[in-house]
Amino acid sequence: MSPHTFILNGEQVSVDTEDNVRVLWVLRDLLGLTGPKYGCGLDVCKACTSHLNGKAFNPCSVRIADIKPTDEITTIEGIADPGTGALHPMQQAWLDQDVAQCGYCQPGQIMTAIAMVRQAKAAGREITDADFDAIRNICRCGTYHRIREAIRSAASRM
Repeated sequence: MSPHTFILNGEQVSVDTEDNVRVLWVLRDLLGLTGPKYGCGLDVCKACTSHLNGKAFNPCSVRIADIKPTDEITTIEGIADPGTGALHPMQQAWLDQDVAQCGYCQPGQIMTAIAMVRQAKAAGREITDADFDAIRNICRCGTYHRIREAIRSAASRM
């Protein structure tokens, strides 16, 4: 067992675990977060998508030993306004567009969408169909049309 420290949703955390444990299991089993979901464990389904230093990543495929003490991990639990508790614009858009059916993949979908919108805005451009086509998150319920509408709606408020 080794100590591992990083920043999670704005707070520094430390855990003692083996170096080869995947970050997803640290988040879920050791730190009690349930937003990042386990789907495949192979970086394919993207149900666990979170942010690492502001960029989308899949904690199911990253060892805790690869996370540095200065790394910032943000999960769906950490995107609401900490002061007011107001939902992130992407979360609100998900509700407004009635996106979720079963809801299992939705935290990962939302985290991917936020990262995509931020990346487009940082490049000084609008979201394109190519951006949407690059999303690889799997939704068994097939709410892809509503997901796209929610992303478009939220992008204007981010």
